[in-house]
Amino acid sequence: MGWRGRSSARPAGRGSTERFRGVSQSTDSSADSHIHVDEGEVLTILGPNGAGKTVLLRTLLGLLPYHGKIWWRRNVEIGYVPQRLPFIRDFPLTVKEFLSLKGVPESEIHEVFSSLRIADPNILSKKMGVLSSGQFQRILIAYALLGSPDVLLFDEPTAGIDLGAEETIYTLLSKLKKEKNITILLVTHDLAVVYQFASRCLCINRRMLCFGAPRKIDETVLSKLYGGEVKIYEYHH
Repeated sequence: MGWRGRSSARPAGRGSTERFRGVSQSTDSSADSHIHVDEGEVLTILGPNGAGKTVLLRTLLGLLPYHGKIWWRRNVEIGYVPQRLPFIRDFPLTVKEFLSLKGVPESEIHEVFSSLRIADPNILSKKMGVLSSGQFQRILIAYALLGSPDVLLFDEPTAGIDLGAEETIYTLLSKLKKEKNITILLVTHDLAVVYQFASRCLCINRRMLCFGAPRKIDETVLSKLYGGEVKIYEYHH
């Protein structure tokens, strides 16, 4: 599956919303769709495995061809946290060497570490391959934050990490939204994240099935999205 067509991404005026019109996997899948994301919003992207969520993020980054048009704000800076970077663990890079690939001064690295609450004084000298899953994900987020991006794209940032680290990652995302007013596009399977963090939600399964406020994502929508009966349970703790 791919997003076919010729890339025609272009900037919109400063202060405008980010807009994605008719970005589709095929000529007829979502040709009439129109998605816009306002500055400072969190857009969650929900869908089953193989729905095209990662493909959509890579398309928005200009890495894949597509049908339709994409408008980004003029001079927008985008950070990207992919779902997996397993090959990085196999390279004999220290954390400092990996982050230095971004070409920023070490002082900025320390500033980002402070915002992410990375307190280990020796972490810069550690090899990427020895980090825990939670530490590794924080370093990927730190890399994305270097250069002060306006928009962050997260592809399931908590995949493969333990529950404690997962809760910390989402706390960090909430903190970034509040303190830096960063626009976030977040791929997730977690409905709790959708209801707690999202400004809007996009549901896709090879085509757009819904786009709007999280409160509109009910059992009927989810059943269409995942192809079976879905029940939503609320709990408080």
